[in-house]
Amino acid sequence: MSGGAAGIPKPLPSSGPKSLREMPHPLATSSSEEMGPALTPSPDLLLPRSVADKDLSLPNGTPVDTSSPASSSSLLNRLQLDDDLDGEAKDLFVTVDDPKKHVCTMETYITYRVTTKTTRAEFDLPEYSVRRRYQDFDWLRNKLEESQPTHLIPPLPEKFVVKGVVDRFSEEFVETRRKALDKFLKRITDHPVLSFNEHFNVFLTAKDLNAYKKQGMALLSKMGESVKYVTGGYKLRSRPLEFAAIGEYLDTFSLKLGTIDRIAQRIIKEQLEYLVELREYGPIYSTWGGLEVELSEPLEGVSACIGNCCTALEELSEDMTDDFLPVLREYMLYSESMKNVLKKRDQVQAEYEAKLEAVALKKEDRPKVPTDVEKCQDRVECFNADLKADMERWQNNKRQDFRQLLMGMADKNIQYYEKVCDVVALAGVKVVNCSPRWWLFFKKCLCHFTVKNLKILIL
Repeated sequence: MSGGAAGIPKPLPSSGPKSLREMPHPLATSSSEEMGPALTPSPDLLLPRSVADKDLSLPNGTPVDTSSPASSSSLLNRLQLDDDLDGEAKDLFVTVDDPKKHVCTMETYITYRVTTKTTRAEFDLPEYSVRRRYQDFDWLRNKLEESQPTHLIPPLPEKFVVKGVVDRFSEEFVETRRKALDKFLKRITDHPVLSFNEHFNVFLTAKDLNAYKKQGMALLSKMGESVKYVTGGYKLRSRPLEFAAIGEYLDTFSLKLGTIDRIAQRIIKEQLEYLVELREYGPIYSTWGGLEVELSEPLEGVSACIGNCCTALEELSEDMTDDFLPVLREYMLYSESMKNVLKKRDQVQAEYEAKLEAVALKKEDRPKVPTDVEKCQDRVECFNADLKADMERWQNNKRQDFRQLLMGMADKNIQYYEKVCDVVALAGVKVVNCSPRWWLFFKKCLCHFTVKNLKILIL
């Protein structure tokens, strides 16, 4: 049995009667009548309850804006930048191919060729070709998370795609990982901010990446450090409603994907078990045909019909294992990545709330506005704008990917059953030439065979 049937995940908890369709779009606006009123943050969300009822101001008399600190102008600029990039021709192309196995004294590993073609001025050459292993991709993702904490970083494929896989150097496993790594880099390449990251440039161009890895945590983002130390004992009161809606959407989306993945695993398991039965069932008619001369032709026809259906079913199962399941798993990891970005945003907001509360409760007069409060508010605005832009980009990619995925799987299932009907009809032509008694027997066999295939579809 192939790897697709192994390692069936445990059933996930039900997401309840609330369907994904009923979830409001996280970026819904007031202009959409179907989605109801716009999700605007409450004015009290950024202040402690003891202070929210007062008209707060900084020590120098500057009034404090208690609404959710989201800069509409900066968000508009970022969305405009995205639109401009979407309209321009791409200037960076990256592909992952040519996996090679390396056997050393201490370890055995696979490397992949990463080819880059670009016209950007940041690159010294128009084309690069380097070899990278999985841990190099992992290093890149970690560096992107450190240097770009406000952005959604595309997920890497899991260390082991299917739990329990023994031969991680098999051709199927390596090809599945190559496709996932290629998509990972293409996601970064299409991002208007991540594609210009210096670590991404180094990953694509450096012949020896180990020298950059040894730099350790020297380039750890200052934002991450400030959040770590400032908000240690402060708890966020509540998220603004628009980000709370995003969190709720991601929770429901993850549960729905888990359910689809579990059902898909069960379908593949049923198909592979049926495939084993078919391979044992077909030769019986060939053996029988050798014993019954007058029935040799119709029996060979039935045997060939079953053999052709075996081939068609095997192709369908492979398509589902290689194309359908990886997309589900990628978006399950994607939703977890988005949740992590939401948590980071909450930490920055908690830092802002803590500093704002400290300033509001401080009685001594200070002639100058605290710059750390202003910087912290800027970071919250940056997080809000980047998270909204990335969420919208992710939603667009998701709609396109799932439309292509589901339509592709529907077409492949239609093609499979067309093949089954064709081979059954061909076998039926040969059966018609035999005696009426045997014709009725073979007709029942072929009808039972066709119904069995339809049951697989229903399951």
